[in-house]
Amino acid sequence: MKIQRIFFDARFIRWDNHDGISRFSAGLFAALHRRTPVTAIIHDTRQLQRLPKGCDYLVASDPTSLRELFIATKLNKAGAHLVFSPMQTMGSWFRKYKLVLTLHDLIYYRHPTPPPVFNAAIRLIWRLYHLVYWPQRLLLNRADAVATVSRTSKRLIEEYKLTKRPVTVIYNAAGSLNGDYQHAQPKQRPRELQSLVYMGSFMDYKNVEVLINGMKHLPDYELQLLSRITPERRAELESLVDPSGGAVIFHNGVSENEYHNQLDKAVALVTGSQDEGFGIPLVESMSRGVPVVVSDIEIFREIGGQAAVFFDQNDAASFSNAVKTLESNPRWMDRSHLSMRQSEEFNWDKSAAELIELMGRL
Repeated sequence: MKIQRIFFDARFIRWDNHDGISRFSAGLFAALHRRTPVTAIIHDTRQLQRLPKGCDYLVASDPTSLRELFIATKLNKAGAHLVFSPMQTMGSWFRKYKLVLTLHDLIYYRHPTPPPVFNAAIRLIWRLYHLVYWPQRLLLNRADAVATVSRTSKRLIEEYKLTKRPVTVIYNAAGSLNGDYQHAQPKQRPRELQSLVYMGSFMDYKNVEVLINGMKHLPDYELQLLSRITPERRAELESLVDPSGGAVIFHNGVSENEYHNQLDKAVALVTGSQDEGFGIPLVESMSRGVPVVVSDIEIFREIGGQAAVFFDQNDAASFSNAVKTLESNPRWMDRSHLSMRQSEEFNWDKSAAELIELMGRL
Protein backbone atom coordinates (compact mmCIF):
# COMPACT_ATOMS: atom_id res chain seq x y z
CA MET A 1 0.00 0.00 0.00
CA LYS A 2 1.48 3.36 -1.05
CA ILE A 3 1.17 5.97 1.69
CA GLN A 4 2.70 9.34 2.48
CA ARG A 5 5.77 9.66 4.66
CA ILE A 6 5.29 8.53 8.26
CA PHE A 7 6.76 10.68 11.01
CA PHE A 8 7.79 8.24 13.75
CA ASP A 9 8.32 9.40 17.34
CA ALA A 10 11.72 7.88 18.15
CA ARG A 11 12.39 10.09 21.18
CA PHE A 12 12.02 7.19 23.63
CA ILE A 13 14.93 5.26 22.11
CA ARG A 14 17.84 4.84 24.53
CA TRP A 15 21.35 4.89 23.10
CA ASP A 16 22.89 3.00 26.05
CA ASN A 17 20.70 0.00 26.92
CA HIS A 18 17.24 -0.66 25.51
CA ASP A 19 14.19 -0.77 27.73
CA GLY A 20 10.87 -2.08 26.43
CA ILE A 21 9.70 1.12 24.70
CA SER A 22 13.15 1.74 23.24
CA ARG A 23 13.41 -1.76 21.79
CA PHE A 24 9.88 -1.54 20.35
CA SER A 25 10.68 1.82 18.75
CA ALA A 26 14.00 0.75 17.22
CA GLY A 27 12.70 -2.58 15.91
CA LEU A 28 9.53 -1.17 14.37
CA PHE A 29 11.31 1.83 12.87
CA ALA A 30 13.95 -0.36 11.20
CA ALA A 31 11.26 -2.51 9.59
CA LEU A 32 9.28 0.54 8.44
CA HIS A 33 12.43 2.13 7.01
CA ARG A 34 12.81 -0.83 4.64
CA ARG A 35 9.24 -0.54 3.37
CA THR A 36 8.10 3.09 3.22
CA PRO A 37 9.35 6.70 3.60
CA VAL A 38 9.74 7.43 7.30
CA THR A 39 11.20 10.28 9.35
CA ALA A 40 12.47 9.73 12.88
CA ILE A 41 11.53 12.39 15.43
CA ILE A 42 14.45 12.49 17.90
CA HIS A 43 15.53 14.78 20.72
CA ASP A 44 19.22 13.78 20.86
CA THR A 45 21.42 12.86 17.89
CA ARG A 46 22.85 9.95 19.91
CA GLN A 47 19.54 8.20 19.26
CA LEU A 48 20.65 7.82 15.64
CA GLN A 49 23.07 5.12 16.85
CA ARG A 50 20.03 2.84 17.24
CA LEU A 51 18.46 3.76 13.88
CA PRO A 52 19.32 2.73 10.30
CA LYS A 53 22.23 4.65 8.84
CA GLY A 54 21.22 7.56 6.66
CA CYS A 55 17.60 7.65 7.84
CA ASP A 56 15.70 10.91 7.63
CA TYR A 57 15.23 12.62 11.00
CA LEU A 58 13.85 15.70 12.70
CA VAL A 59 15.20 17.04 16.01
CA ALA A 60 12.46 18.06 18.45
CA SER A 61 12.12 18.64 22.19
CA ASP A 62 12.53 16.03 24.90
CA PRO A 63 9.16 14.25 25.30
CA THR A 64 9.26 14.80 29.08
CA SER A 65 9.64 18.60 28.83
CA LEU A 66 6.83 21.16 28.94
CA ARG A 67 7.53 21.94 25.28
CA GLU A 68 5.80 18.63 24.51
CA LEU A 69 2.54 20.57 24.70
CA PHE A 70 3.52 22.33 21.48
CA ILE A 71 5.25 19.51 19.56
CA ALA A 72 2.46 19.61 16.95
CA THR A 73 3.45 23.09 15.79
CA LYS A 74 6.91 21.82 14.85
CA LEU A 75 5.48 18.79 13.06
CA ASN A 76 2.97 20.97 11.22
CA LYS A 77 5.84 23.15 9.94
CA ALA A 78 7.74 20.02 8.88
CA GLY A 79 4.79 19.01 6.68
CA ALA A 80 3.76 15.93 8.64
CA HIS A 81 0.59 14.19 7.45
CA LEU A 82 0.87 10.88 9.35
CA VAL A 83 2.45 10.61 12.80
CA PHE A 84 2.98 7.50 14.91
CA SER A 85 4.07 7.50 18.55
CA PRO A 86 5.03 4.38 20.53
CA MET A 87 3.65 6.14 23.62
CA GLN A 88 0.30 7.70 24.48
CA THR A 89 1.72 10.92 25.95
CA MET A 90 2.69 12.75 22.75
CA GLY A 91 1.34 16.28 22.61
CA SER A 92 -1.55 16.59 20.16
CA TRP A 93 -2.82 20.15 20.54
CA PHE A 94 -2.98 22.25 17.34
CA ARG A 95 -2.04 19.32 15.09
CA LYS A 96 -2.97 19.26 11.40
CA TYR A 97 -2.03 15.62 10.79
CA LYS A 98 -3.39 12.14 11.49
CA LEU A 99 -2.06 10.71 14.76
CA VAL A 100 -1.71 7.17 16.10
CA LEU A 101 -0.83 6.78 19.79
CA THR A 102 0.24 3.54 21.48
CA LEU A 103 -0.80 2.12 24.83
CA HIS A 104 1.32 -0.98 25.35
CA ASP A 105 -0.49 -2.40 28.37
CA LEU A 106 -2.30 -1.52 31.58
CA ILE A 107 0.19 -3.01 34.00
CA TYR A 108 1.13 0.32 35.62
CA TYR A 109 -2.44 0.74 36.85
CA ARG A 110 -1.96 -2.41 38.88
CA HIS A 111 1.72 -1.80 39.69
CA PRO A 112 2.30 1.97 39.51
CA THR A 113 6.04 2.02 40.27
CA PRO A 114 7.55 4.37 37.63
CA PRO A 115 10.76 3.63 35.68
CA PRO A 116 13.77 4.81 37.76
CA VAL A 117 15.27 6.72 34.81
CA PHE A 118 12.71 9.53 35.28
CA ASN A 119 13.32 12.43 37.66
CA ALA A 120 11.37 12.81 40.91
CA ALA A 121 8.76 15.17 39.43
CA ILE A 122 8.01 12.84 36.51
CA ARG A 123 7.80 9.84 38.87
CA LEU A 124 5.25 11.69 41.01
CA ILE A 125 3.15 12.62 37.96
CA TRP A 126 3.43 8.98 36.79
CA ARG A 127 1.95 7.67 40.03
CA LEU A 128 -0.84 10.23 40.07
CA TYR A 129 -1.63 9.56 36.40
CA HIS A 130 -2.15 5.85 37.04
CA LEU A 131 -4.48 6.31 40.01
CA VAL A 132 -7.50 6.90 37.74
CA TYR A 133 -8.42 6.19 34.11
CA TRP A 134 -9.77 9.52 32.89
CA PRO A 135 -6.37 11.07 31.97
CA GLN A 136 -5.67 8.04 29.77
CA ARG A 137 -9.05 8.42 28.07
CA LEU A 138 -8.39 12.11 27.48
CA LEU A 139 -5.07 11.45 25.76
CA LEU A 140 -6.13 8.46 23.68
CA ASN A 141 -9.30 10.11 22.44
CA ARG A 142 -7.24 13.00 21.05
CA ALA A 143 -5.69 10.57 18.53
CA ASP A 144 -7.24 9.27 15.31
CA ALA A 145 -6.43 5.65 16.18
CA VAL A 146 -4.77 3.68 18.96
CA ALA A 147 -2.21 0.88 18.69
CA THR A 148 -1.36 -1.75 21.28
CA VAL A 149 1.03 -4.70 21.35
CA SER A 150 -1.22 -7.67 22.11
CA ARG A 151 -4.77 -8.95 21.91
CA THR A 152 -4.73 -9.14 25.72
CA SER A 153 -4.04 -5.40 25.97
CA LYS A 154 -6.67 -4.64 23.33
CA ARG A 155 -9.24 -6.58 25.35
CA LEU A 156 -8.36 -4.63 28.51
CA ILE A 157 -8.43 -1.27 26.71
CA GLU A 158 -11.92 -2.08 25.47
CA GLU A 159 -13.03 -3.51 28.83
CA TYR A 160 -12.07 -0.31 30.65
CA LYS A 161 -13.40 1.86 27.80
CA LEU A 162 -10.15 3.79 27.55
CA THR A 163 -10.83 5.12 24.06
CA LYS A 164 -13.54 5.65 21.48
CA ARG A 165 -10.95 5.27 18.73
CA PRO A 166 -10.32 2.01 16.84
CA VAL A 167 -7.63 -0.16 18.46
CA THR A 168 -5.15 -2.09 16.29
CA VAL A 169 -2.72 -4.77 17.50
CA ILE A 170 0.87 -4.16 16.35
CA TYR A 171 2.81 -6.96 17.97
CA ASN A 172 6.01 -6.45 19.87
CA ALA A 173 8.91 -8.59 18.65
CA ALA A 174 12.55 -9.30 19.47
CA GLY A 175 15.77 -7.81 18.13
CA SER A 176 16.02 -4.90 15.73
CA LEU A 177 15.88 -6.90 12.51
CA ASN A 178 14.26 -10.23 11.76
CA GLY A 179 17.67 -11.61 10.78
CA ASP A 180 18.89 -11.03 14.35
CA TYR A 181 16.65 -13.88 15.48
CA GLN A 182 17.00 -16.45 12.73
CA HIS A 183 18.49 -19.57 14.28
CA ALA A 184 18.76 -23.22 13.43
CA GLN A 185 16.78 -25.45 15.75
CA PRO A 186 18.93 -27.07 18.47
CA LYS A 187 19.87 -30.64 17.60
CA GLN A 188 19.23 -32.05 21.06
CA ARG A 189 18.28 -31.19 24.62
CA PRO A 190 21.23 -29.87 26.69
CA ARG A 191 22.91 -32.89 28.29
CA GLU A 192 25.38 -31.41 30.73
CA LEU A 193 24.53 -28.20 32.60
CA GLN A 194 20.82 -28.24 33.47
CA SER A 195 20.30 -24.50 33.34
CA LEU A 196 17.07 -22.53 33.77
CA VAL A 197 17.22 -18.86 32.74
CA TYR A 198 15.21 -15.99 34.21
CA MET A 199 15.43 -12.56 32.56
CA GLY A 200 13.35 -9.83 34.15
CA SER A 201 13.14 -7.50 37.10
CA PHE A 202 12.70 -8.51 40.73
CA MET A 203 9.56 -6.50 41.42
CA ASP A 204 6.99 -8.24 43.61
CA TYR A 205 4.59 -9.13 40.80
CA LYS A 206 7.41 -10.90 38.94
CA ASN A 207 7.05 -13.58 41.64
CA VAL A 208 10.65 -14.82 41.46
CA GLU A 209 9.98 -16.49 44.81
CA VAL A 210 8.03 -19.32 43.18
CA LEU A 211 11.05 -20.15 41.02
CA ILE A 212 13.47 -20.17 43.94
CA ASN A 213 11.12 -22.21 46.12
CA GLY A 214 10.65 -24.66 43.27
CA MET A 215 14.39 -25.26 42.99
CA LYS A 216 14.32 -27.39 46.15
CA HIS A 217 12.57 -30.01 43.99
CA LEU A 218 15.16 -29.64 41.21
CA PRO A 219 18.52 -30.56 42.78
CA ASP A 220 20.18 -31.25 39.42
CA TYR A 221 19.37 -27.82 37.97
CA GLU A 222 20.76 -24.30 38.20
CA LEU A 223 18.54 -21.20 38.16
CA GLN A 224 20.33 -18.32 36.42
CA LEU A 225 18.92 -14.95 37.56
CA LEU A 226 20.43 -12.58 35.00
CA SER A 227 19.10 -9.10 35.77
CA ARG A 228 20.45 -6.39 38.03
CA ILE A 229 19.23 -6.58 41.60
CA THR A 230 19.59 -4.42 44.69
CA PRO A 231 21.57 -5.83 47.64
CA GLU A 232 18.43 -5.72 49.82
CA ARG A 233 16.28 -7.67 47.34
CA ARG A 234 19.08 -10.17 46.75
CA ALA A 235 19.41 -10.85 50.46
CA GLU A 236 15.65 -11.32 50.70
CA LEU A 237 15.63 -13.89 47.89
CA GLU A 238 18.81 -15.66 49.01
CA SER A 239 17.13 -16.40 52.34
CA LEU A 240 14.63 -18.60 50.43
CA VAL A 241 17.26 -20.83 48.80
CA ASP A 242 17.18 -24.43 50.04
CA PRO A 243 20.80 -25.70 50.17
CA SER A 244 19.63 -29.25 49.42
CA GLY A 245 18.00 -28.14 46.16
CA GLY A 246 19.28 -26.75 42.90
CA ALA A 247 21.71 -23.84 42.78
CA VAL A 248 20.41 -20.28 42.46
CA ILE A 249 22.94 -17.95 40.78
CA PHE A 250 22.61 -14.16 40.83
CA HIS A 251 24.44 -12.54 37.87
CA ASN A 252 23.41 -8.96 38.73
CA GLY A 253 23.22 -7.91 35.09
CA VAL A 254 24.61 -9.37 31.86
CA SER A 255 25.31 -8.05 28.38
CA GLU A 256 23.00 -8.95 25.52
CA ASN A 257 25.59 -11.41 24.17
CA GLU A 258 25.91 -13.07 27.58
CA TYR A 259 22.13 -13.30 27.79
CA HIS A 260 21.93 -15.02 24.42
CA ASN A 261 24.74 -17.41 25.38
CA GLN A 262 22.87 -18.31 28.56
CA LEU A 263 19.71 -18.98 26.53
CA ASP A 264 21.50 -21.14 23.98
CA LYS A 265 22.72 -23.58 26.62
CA ALA A 266 19.54 -23.53 28.73
CA VAL A 267 16.95 -26.25 29.20
CA ALA A 268 14.27 -23.53 29.40
CA LEU A 269 13.54 -19.90 30.02
CA VAL A 270 11.36 -19.62 33.13
CA THR A 271 9.16 -16.96 34.68
CA GLY A 272 6.53 -17.04 37.41
CA SER A 273 5.00 -13.59 36.83
CA GLN A 274 1.61 -12.99 38.34
CA ASP A 275 1.09 -10.13 35.90
CA GLU A 276 2.87 -8.94 32.78
CA GLY A 277 2.61 -6.34 30.04
CA PHE A 278 3.99 -8.52 27.26
CA GLY A 279 6.97 -10.85 27.76
CA ILE A 280 9.76 -10.20 25.26
CA PRO A 281 12.04 -12.83 26.90
CA LEU A 282 9.53 -15.51 25.84
CA VAL A 283 9.82 -14.45 22.20
CA GLU A 284 13.62 -14.22 22.44
CA SER A 285 13.85 -17.71 23.92
CA MET A 286 11.36 -19.36 21.57
CA SER A 287 13.05 -17.80 18.52
CA ARG A 288 16.24 -19.64 19.53
CA GLY A 289 14.40 -22.95 19.91
CA VAL A 290 14.59 -22.89 23.71
CA PRO A 291 11.30 -23.93 25.39
CA VAL A 292 9.61 -21.62 27.90
CA VAL A 293 8.16 -22.70 31.25
CA VAL A 294 5.87 -19.90 32.37
CA SER A 295 3.05 -18.95 34.71
CA ASP A 296 -0.47 -19.53 33.49
CA ILE A 297 -1.61 -15.96 32.84
CA GLU A 298 -3.54 -14.54 29.88
CA ILE A 299 -0.72 -12.68 28.14
CA PHE A 300 1.60 -15.70 28.33
CA ARG A 301 -1.15 -17.88 26.86
CA GLU A 302 -1.28 -15.46 23.93
CA ILE A 303 2.49 -15.30 23.43
CA GLY A 304 3.43 -18.88 24.28
CA GLY A 305 0.48 -20.54 22.56
CA GLN A 306 0.81 -24.31 22.21
CA ALA A 307 4.60 -24.11 22.58
CA ALA A 308 4.82 -23.01 26.23
CA VAL A 309 4.68 -25.23 29.30
CA PHE A 310 2.42 -23.59 31.89
CA PHE A 311 2.31 -23.88 35.67
CA ASP A 312 0.36 -22.46 38.61
CA GLN A 313 2.24 -19.31 39.66
CA ASN A 314 1.18 -19.86 43.28
CA ASP A 315 2.60 -23.38 43.52
CA ALA A 316 6.35 -24.08 43.59
CA ALA A 317 5.76 -27.81 43.05
CA SER A 318 3.73 -27.00 39.93
CA PHE A 319 6.74 -25.10 38.60
CA SER A 320 9.21 -27.91 39.28
CA ASN A 321 6.85 -30.49 37.77
CA ALA A 322 6.52 -28.36 34.63
CA VAL A 323 10.30 -28.29 34.26
CA LYS A 324 10.46 -32.08 34.67
CA THR A 325 8.06 -32.59 31.75
CA LEU A 326 10.95 -31.50 29.50
CA GLU A 327 13.45 -34.05 30.74
CA SER A 328 13.13 -36.48 27.82
CA ASN A 329 14.94 -35.49 24.63
CA PRO A 330 11.99 -36.24 22.27
CA ARG A 331 9.58 -34.14 24.35
CA TRP A 332 12.12 -31.30 24.65
CA MET A 333 12.77 -31.34 20.91
CA ASP A 334 9.04 -31.23 20.21
CA ARG A 335 8.68 -28.13 22.38
CA SER A 336 11.75 -26.62 20.72
CA HIS A 337 10.16 -27.03 17.29
CA LEU A 338 6.83 -25.61 18.47
CA SER A 339 8.67 -22.68 20.09
CA MET A 340 10.42 -21.65 16.90
CA ARG A 341 7.17 -21.86 14.97
CA GLN A 342 5.30 -19.83 17.60
CA SER A 343 7.98 -17.12 17.63
CA GLU A 344 7.29 -16.40 13.96
CA GLU A 345 4.05 -14.71 15.02
CA PHE A 346 6.15 -11.90 16.51
CA ASN A 347 7.94 -10.39 13.56
CA TRP A 348 8.91 -6.77 12.94
CA ASP A 349 8.06 -6.99 9.24
CA LYS A 350 4.55 -8.18 10.08
CA SER A 351 4.21 -5.40 12.64
CA ALA A 352 5.41 -2.78 10.16
CA ALA A 353 2.87 -4.05 7.61
CA GLU A 354 0.09 -3.70 10.21
CA LEU A 355 1.12 -0.12 10.93
CA ILE A 356 1.32 0.78 7.23
CA GLU A 357 -2.16 -0.69 6.71
CA LEU A 358 -3.47 1.31 9.69
CA MET A 359 -1.94 4.51 8.33
CA GLY A 360 -3.45 3.75 4.93
CA ARG A 361 -6.92 3.56 6.52
CA LEU A 362 -6.40 7.01 8.02
